[in-house]
Formats: sequence, C-alpha cells, structure tokens
Amino acid sequence: MNEKTFHSARRESLRKLAVAGAVGAGAYAGLIRAALAANPRQGIRELQGAVEIDGQPARLGQKVLPGQSVTTGPDGRAVFVIGKDAFLQHADSEFRIEHGAATAVLRYVTGRILSVFGKGRKRLETPTATIGIRGTGCYIEAAQEQTYFCLCYGEADVTPNGDPAQRETVRTQHHDYPLTIDAGPGPTMMAKAAVVNHTDDELTMLEALTGRKPPFHGKDYRYDY
Repeated sequence: MNEKTFHSARRESLRKLAVAGAVGAGAYAGLIRAALAANPRQGIRELQGAVEIDGQPARLGQKVLPGQSVTTGPDGRAVFVIGKDAFLQHADSEFRIEHGAATAVLRYVTGRILSVFGKGRKRLETPTATIGIRGTGCYIEAAQEQTYFCLCYGEADVTPNGDPAQRETVRTQHHDYPLTIDAGPGPTMMAKAAVVNHTDDELTMLEALTGRKPPFHGKDYRYDY
C-alpha cells in the first residue's frame, strides 16, 4: 500500500470510526457513568452470550486470575478488569493470562480483543507477533496466519515471530499506525493497514473502568490528514 492510498484509507476508516462511536455511545454511557462513580472493580463487568473461564460459564463479578483463559462463543462478548488493565473481548475469541512470568504475559490466542493498560511492562503474544507495551491502548485481531494490531495510543515494540529482525517500535497518539503482521517471512510481512472494528467510545469505556481517561479525551481530531 503506497502512502497516498494508505492515508486515504486511514482517513475514511477514522471517519467511520467516529460515526460508529457516535452511534454506539449510548450503549456505553451507563457503564461509563457507573465506572466513574465508583472505585475500579475487578473481574467481569459485562457479559453477553456464551462466555467461559477455563471451560466453565463466566459470572458477572467473577475475577479473571493468572493462569486462566477467557473464551467467547459465536454470540459471546465480555468486558473485564484485571488489575490496572481492562479488556473488551468479542465473539469467537480466546484470551489467556500466563502464570508466574517476571513480565506479565497476555496471550491473544484468537479473535478480536480491545485492551487498555496501566503503567508497567507487559508482553502481548499472538500467533504471529510478540508485542512489548508500557501502558497503552490497543486493538488486536489474532489468527494463525496474520495479526491485525492497532496501537490506539502509546508506545509498543512489535516483533514478527517469523522474522524478529523486522522488529519495529511504534508510537502513536490516535490510531496513527495500524499494522498487519503475517506468519511467514518476507519484505511485506509487516504492512500498514486501515483502522477497523473498534471505536473511541469503547476505549473511553474501558479506561473509565480503571478510573482513567484516554489521552485523546478533550482533543479535537478532525481526521483530515
């Protein structure tokens, strides 16, 4: 994708993101108000459809602990808080917290997950990439052949598992540099992509659940670049 095509696609994607956020804002308003009115609470904050923790049906308020897996079915969706981090897990997705690592390891096994993180180093692992973060917001779509990764804001070190020499440090303020990371080696295994399937309202909701606001809060992004 050349620069002109990339920026045109990104501009259109961000416009769609803004519209989707405006349409969906009401769905998150109650959860945001509740989050801001109380101290951050751990565990499952929202459930829809089939959601399991270690193969057993999840419950509202249930904590997600190190060593456990969260799996959603075709109609499943879950919002949960772990420490200073919050997650929105969509349908047909699996997420696992590795147990006992010196640096926290979060494994995005498959599917679509939006995440926001407090300060501190963590390692995110997908089938095709290893991503080091230090307090960010990001959206991941994980599959065996390709990972889609949008660093919504913050800094991350992105390493393709198929060719670690192509490691790249990414810094963004507002969905500036989405990537796809392929499984196989090659000159285009890390490629620029458009912004898809996540909104600023979702990020605001997740940050509110941990008592924070996203860095873009109060800023006017006109998406005209």
